[in-house]
Parts: sequence; C-alpha cells; structure tokens
Amino acid sequence: MNLSEGVQVVSLVILSAMVIAAAMGVVLLPNIVYAAFLLGGVFISVAGLYLLLNADFVAAAQVLIYVGAVNVLILFAIMLVNKRQAYPEFKLSGLRNTITALVCIALFCLLTITLTSTNWAIQPATFVLTSTLVTIAKHFFYDYLLPFELASVLLLVALIGAIVLARREFIADVQKDGAIVDESLSLLEKPREQLVGTKL
Repeated sequence: MNLSEGVQVVSLVILSAMVIAAAMGVVLLPNIVYAAFLLGGVFISVAGLYLLLNADFVAAAQVLIYVGAVNVLILFAIMLVNKRQAYPEFKLSGLRNTITALVCIALFCLLTITLTSTNWAIQPATFVLTSTLVTIAKHFFYDYLLPFELASVLLLVALIGAIVLARREFIADVQKDGAIVDESLSLLEKPREQLVGTKL
C-alpha cells in the first residue's frame, strides 16, 4: 500500500464515521434545528465520498443542491413554523419503537451479509481517468443538446409565469358604467397610480 492508497483509506474511514455520527444525531437529537444542521453535515460527508469515487460533478451537485438548497429550505421551514406545542402521548409508542428497532436490525443484517459476501477485489485501472465534468458536458452539448435546451426553455416559461402570477393583485368588484361587475376570477392587475393612491 502506497501513500495515496493509505490517504484514501483514512479519508474513507473518517467520512464514513462522519456520515454515521451525523445521521445518528439527526435521528436521536430532540432539537430539530440541530438535527437539520447535522443533516447538512451528512450531505457534505456524502459529497466527500463521491469525491473519493472520482465523481466530482456529483459531489458538486450534492453540495449545491442538497446543502445549498434543500437543507437551507428545511431550516427556513423549521424556523418559520417552529411552534412549541404539547403533543398527546402516543398509546402504542412501545410497539412503534419495537418495530423500528426490528427494521433497523434487519437492515443492518442485510448490509452486513452484503458486505461480507461481495467480492471487493479491484482490478488495476488500465485506462486514464478523466473528469466526469468533461464527459457530462460532452453528452449535454452533443448527444442530448435538444432535450437540454427544451428543459431550459420550459424552466424559463415557468419562471415567467410565476413572476406574472406574483405581480397580479386581487380586485373583488370593479364598477363599470354605474354597474358593479364581479371580476374576482380575472386576476386583474391594479394600476400603479391606484396602488400609490391607496398607500398615501
């Protein structure tokens, strides 16, 4: 075993321990805010495991999407609706804990059997490893260019629609020529002068 292999083994052990410890904290901590922060630690540790597998694009997507978007969204949701409320005691809590423990033990046994029965021998690589970013970029801009562009156009249309719907104001009754017309379902946009006049 040379130095690089030793560094990879040590990094694998450290990242695996971080994933297990953070995941146990997510499940066992009573404070949901701390659990959400530890969930971000789980995502970052998994991104490190992806880096050990030479999957740099997946690791970057893991950090950007799960840590930067999903985990932040979970934290915002927790902080917005974090209302302390006394919940009634669940009658079959002992049965629930027993079932959960049995499921966890069964999964642990299944993973242990898979770990011991799988041949983990790795053949030496006979090809030069290239960055996954280059490979994915080639597929995006050569083989799957049309679906990629169609997806971007679809997202742009959805974004414009969201902006248009967000700018509209609700007008319940509009008076036209002395008669009151119900236009509550038309989602008309208030004129800027009317909005300024109401604020003053």
